Amino acid sequence: MLHRTFGKTGWSVSVVGLGTWGLGGQWGHVSDRQAIETIEAAYDAGVNFFDTADAYGEPPGRSEELLGQALRRLRDKVYIATKVGNWARRFGQPLPYTDPLHVELCCDASLYRLRTDYIDLYQCHMADPPHPEVFLEAFDRLLKKGKICAWGISTDAVAAVRKMNSDGKCTAVQLDYSVVNRSAESELLPYCRSAGLAVIVRGPLARGLAAGKFSEQTIFTDSVRKGWNDPGGREKYLQRLALMEKLRFLDRPGRTLAQAALQFVISHPAVTVAIPGAKDASQARMNAAAGATTLSEEELQRIRSVTTA
Repeated sequence: MLHRTFGKTGWSVSVVGLGTWGLGGQWGHVSDRQAIETIEAAYDAGVNFFDTADAYGEPPGRSEELLGQALRRLRDKVYIATKVGNWARRFGQPLPYTDPLHVELCCDASLYRLRTDYIDLYQCHMADPPHPEVFLEAFDRLLKKGKICAWGISTDAVAAVRKMNSDGKCTAVQLDYSVVNRSAESELLPYCRSAGLAVIVRGPLARGLAAGKFSEQTIFTDSVRKGWNDPGGREKYLQRLALMEKLRFLDRPGRTLAQAALQFVISHPAVTVAIPGAKDASQARMNAAAGATTLSEEELQRIRSVTTA
């Protein structure tokens, strides 16, 4: 497993981490035992960076609870990142986040669910918060209290990052980037690199498309991808499915298409860690194995020739 320095923190993190959104049930049923085995398998395969959010799971917070249970004896050996600002939005019951105290109380709840007394990275889960000062003040208070070690934002908007990083205190940005979505290459990734920000990539497997298991007839039943069944979402899904077919040349003996998709992401010099999801131990091990190397320049050029930034 390759490792990279996480922005200004000095942390040495595995280039492939584990995203735990899917372990909470919103991407389809996963038992508690299966979720914990998946997390443990990722750690055993060399993963030391785990991402979650207080909004992940059914009910919200379940992913944090499972992660805390799985890592309770490994706390000093791993980095835990979680998020605040999106609680129960998918269930139509979002919190207001109009006072720093709201964020602080959410942090206390996350600490309880995660079974820890500190969070390594606490991220704003609003792509463009209407009141950034609420989060900035709360993060400052939490840093002083030792409840968090660093903070960042999850967004694909460079303007939002600039706003949150106006005083240079932001540590990391979590963004969407994959072989079928290279839009971050134009502005966001260059800005993060120039500002010395760690970059966490969500969606590196294009919401599962890189696994190669879907077809034009696939109907999605999970709460996250069900929008792909609607006319507008279906068109985008089919376009990306066709694009993945053009990348089949990356699938070869000893390397799956999904592993190559991960290696494409970690080949970008601005990327610190990719956080693919996994729903079982086998998937976690396969993803982690991709972190042993990056793609060759020839392969990167071929990918760029059939995809657009």
